Amino acid sequence: MPTTIASSFSDFLNAVTGVFFSLINSVLAVFQAIIILGKDIIASVVHLAQSLVSLALGLLQGAYGFIAANLLAVVVLGGGYYLYTTRNTNGRVKKKA
Repeated sequence: MPTTIASSFSDFLNAVTGVFFSLINSVLAVFQAIIILGKDIIASVVHLAQSLVSLALGLLQGAYGFIAANLLAVVVLGGGYYLYTTRNTNGRVKKKA
């Protein structure tokens, strides 16, 4: 059966539309991969935060935990007091006696 111009043109249009839809499918697959990567990164960060909280709670149990928590509180309060006194001079230099 000889091929006609109409059938050749139809085959050409089918090939062009196939390439076009394959290109659209590839672009959508890339966007989907980027979205899934972002979701996985967020899930990993949340899991890491949960692990750190669990570690901190595990370490701060018992007598050693009580000592560590008090030491941490003293360090935080002392650091805050130091920052407050060094930054709250209103541009004046403190005189040393």
